[in-house]
Amino acid sequence: MDFGVIVIGGGHAGVEAAGAAARLGVRTALITHDAATIGEMSCNPAVGGLGKGHLVREIDALDGILGKAADAGAIQFRMLNQSRGPAVRGPRAQCDRVLFKSAVKSFIDEDENLKVISQGVESLVLKNGNCCGVILENGDEICASAVIVTTGTFLNGVIHLGQKQWPAGRLDAPPSIGLAQSLYGLGLKMGRLKTGTPARLDGSTIDYSACEIQPGDDEPKPFSFIHSGALNRQVPCHITWTNEKTHEIVRENLHLSAINSGAITGTGPRYCPSIEDKIVRFSDKSQHQIFLEPEGLTTTTIYPNGISTSFPEEVQEKIIHSIAGLENVRIEKWAYAIEYDFVDPTELGLDLGVKTVGGLYLAGQINGTTGYEEAAAQGLVAGLNAARYSKAQEPVYFSRANSYIGVLIDDLVTKGVSEPYRMFTSRAEYRLTMRSDNADQRLTGMGHELGLVGEKRNDIFTAKMNELASARTYASAEGFTPNEAAVRGFGVRQDGRRRNLIELLTLTDIGYDDLCKHFPQLSTYSPEVREQLEIEAIYYGYLDRQNADITAFKRDEALSLPLDLDYLRVGGLSTEIQEKLNRFRPATLGHASRLEGITPGAITALLAHVKRGGQKNVA
Repeated sequence: MDFGVIVIGGGHAGVEAAGAAARLGVRTALITHDAATIGEMSCNPAVGGLGKGHLVREIDALDGILGKAADAGAIQFRMLNQSRGPAVRGPRAQCDRVLFKSAVKSFIDEDENLKVISQGVESLVLKNGNCCGVILENGDEICASAVIVTTGTFLNGVIHLGQKQWPAGRLDAPPSIGLAQSLYGLGLKMGRLKTGTPARLDGSTIDYSACEIQPGDDEPKPFSFIHSGALNRQVPCHITWTNEKTHEIVRENLHLSAINSGAITGTGPRYCPSIEDKIVRFSDKSQHQIFLEPEGLTTTTIYPNGISTSFPEEVQEKIIHSIAGLENVRIEKWAYAIEYDFVDPTELGLDLGVKTVGGLYLAGQINGTTGYEEAAAQGLVAGLNAARYSKAQEPVYFSRANSYIGVLIDDLVTKGVSEPYRMFTSRAEYRLTMRSDNADQRLTGMGHELGLVGEKRNDIFTAKMNELASARTYASAEGFTPNEAAVRGFGVRQDGRRRNLIELLTLTDIGYDDLCKHFPQLSTYSPEVREQLEIEAIYYGYLDRQNADITAFKRDEALSLPLDLDYLRVGGLSTEIQEKLNRFRPATLGHASRLEGITPGAITALLAHVKRGGQKNVA
C-alpha cells in the first residue's frame, strides 16, 4: 500500500492533519492503535476558551473538523470575557463526548481520500535523509511521500497514580515505545513533560444545592461559520470550591503524590496545575474553584475541572468528599498523571517539518503543547504542508500577523517550550485585527486558494463578504452633520464635522437600533454583518494603527532566507549568533529577528548580506 501522506495518531492533531491532506486530494492513511478511539475527548469534555476559541474558529475558517464537531456535540455554549472587548472574547462549548466523537468519525468516514488503519507504528522508514514510510507493529511496511507524527502523550508514556506507575499512552491504551526510539535515533532534541486528568464523578450523587449554577448563553453562538440547523438541548454546569479541610488533606499527604515525591520528572502545565500544585504554590488562598462539567446528555458522569491529581485512590476520595456538594458523591474513575516524551519544537520549521529530515512532520503534544485546540491547529498546518510536499509544492507559512495559528507555530519553533504551551490572547500582538469573529475574513479566502476550503463554504463566505462590503460602503457614505444629529436628539459635538455611521456608532449614546430608525437600510443586513459594523466602531481608529504595524511587520516577514544559507559566511555576526542562526534556520528575516539573543545589528548585517545575494521578496 502506497500513500501520499501517512498520519500516525488518531487524536485531534491526527484527525485535522489527515482531513487537511485528504481535502487537498492526496491519498492519506490515518494509522492509530484503535480506530474506535478516533475523535475521543481524552481529557475534558469541552472545546475552546480564551485564546483557544480563536484557534477553533480559525480551524473552521479553513474547513477543518474541530469546530463542526464541537457544534454537533455542544450541550452548553458560553462566550468567555463577554463583558470585555471583542478581541479577547473566547467562545467555548461544553460537549457531549458521544455526539462529538460520532461527528468526528462521520467526517473521517465520508472522505474517500482517507483510509483508517488500526495498527501501532513500530518505526519510521528513512532513505537518503527523507522519511518515506512506516513499519507497523505487525511488520508490514507502508510507503508514503510524507509522514506526520501526532502521538500525543503516547511516546514512552507512563501513568502515575500515587506510588503506582505503569506504561500507557492514556488509561487502557499502550504507549508508543518503538516510535519514540526511532525519533531519538534521528538525533532530535527531546524532553519529558507531564499532564494530568481529574477523577470522574457520578452526577446523580452530587448535592447541587450546595453549588453555584453556571448557565450557558441565552443566545448560543456556534463555532462554525457555516453552522445551520437546531442545536442540542443546552444544560448548565455548576461551580463548587475547595476549603481549608481540603487543603489540610492535601498538605498532610504531599509525600504520597507522584508529583511531589519526585517520581515524575517532566514539567507540567503552569496554567492548569494539579490540586497539590495549587495548594503548594498558592498557599495564601483559602479556596480554589472547581467546575462541575457534564459529559453528555445521556450520562450522569461529571468532569470536575480543577482537581487533577496524582494522589493515590484513598487520598483522592478524602479530598473529593471534603468539598461542598461532593460529600457523598460516587467516584467512577480515579484521577492520574501521565508523563511522556516530546520533541523540542525548535527542531521544526514554520511548516512543522523536521529541519533535518525531509518529508517528516510533527503536530500536537509531541511538540510540547497542551489542549485539543493547539493540537488540532498544528495538525491542520502539518497536513497541509505534508500534502504539498507530496506534490513537490512549496510550503505554506502562517503569519503571526494574520492568525493565532501563526502565533502558535512561530512561538513554538522560535522560542521552544519549557512547559506545555497553552494559547492565550495575550500572546498575539495584533489581536484587535485577529478576533474570533473575523477568522473567516482572515483565512477562508486563502484556504480556498490552497484547496483546503470547498466550494460550498466558499460560496457562503463570498456572499457574506459581498454583503459586508456593501454595508461598509453604505456606513461610510451615510451620516449626520452635528446639526442633523442634534435635531434627532443625538449628543454630537458641535464642531461642524460630518460623521459617518461608523463614527456615530462610536458614541456611547448611539446604538445600531437608533441609527436604523433614520437609515432603514441598516436593518436589512444580517446579524453577522451588523456585528462586524458594531465591532469596527468599537475599535475605530485603533484598527488603522494596528494595520500600519502589521504592514511594517510584513516587510520583514516577506524577505525569505535561503534554507541553505551558511551564516558562518555572513559578515558582522558574532560566532554565537552565527551558530544560533545555523541551528534554527529561520525562514524569514522577521523569524530571525524574534530568536532570543539576535540583535538589531545582526538583523542589519543579515539584511545587507541577503540583498547582496539578490534574494527576492516573497508575498
